[in-house]
Amino acid sequence: MNPVLDSEDYVFCATADFTTIVKASSDALCIFREQEGTSLILPRAAAERFGFSVSLPMRRITLMANSALDGVGFTAAVPAALAAERIPCNVVAGYRHDHLFVPKDMAERALAVLKRMQSDAAASDATSD
Repeated sequence: MNPVLDSEDYVFCATADFTTIVKASSDALCIFREQEGTSLILPRAAAERFGFSVSLPMRRITLMANSALDGVGFTAAVPAALAAERIPCNVVAGYRHDHLFVPKDMAERALAVLKRMQSDAAASDATSD
């Protein structure tokens, strides 16, 4: 899994304003069109610049293991482990990696949970050999 915590703060934003979407697109980490409008994940400074609320800054944890687009269970297991510790998690799956967005004030704790999960899996693999 090899989780890596990004030092940047991100904000989930939504708008139906095409001009804002176009202007913010060069700053956006992710853009997703939904029926109600367009969601953007922006660095906090960009979100502020475009007038979005920044009341829930998030930190990104990238799982550096290459994820399989057709894999079963992994994407569910990771947020479940965080949920057991009462840590909210938003998952964005890229082509190569899964990215977890957790509230900024819980990011270090989330990273520790993921590292413990990785360590437990490695220990389990070692004892099953």
